[in-house]
Amino acid sequence: MEGVIVNFRGSKKHKHNYQMIIKVDKVDSKEKAQSLVDKVVVWKTTSGKELKGKVAKVHGNKGAVRVIFETGMPGQSIGSKVDIK
Repeated sequence: MEGVIVNFRGSKKHKHNYQMIIKVDKVDSKEKAQSLVDKVVVWKTTSGKELKGKVAKVHGNKGAVRVIFETGMPGQSIGSKVDIK
């Protein structure tokens, strides 16, 4: 299953660089997104290194999820694809 990194999780003053909001393909409701909780997410850098994260919670009502990664994510990751296993 694939998804796209939409943005960092954060507020007006604070951004959490290790937590990302991901929109998953073919998931358009909160109930469908709930089934993705605790799955592993992998993002590959241009050099081939893999950064892994875990789906923590549903974000909003339209099927987005919040993923907590092991390390901080670079800004270049926004808009790129991730694999959900």
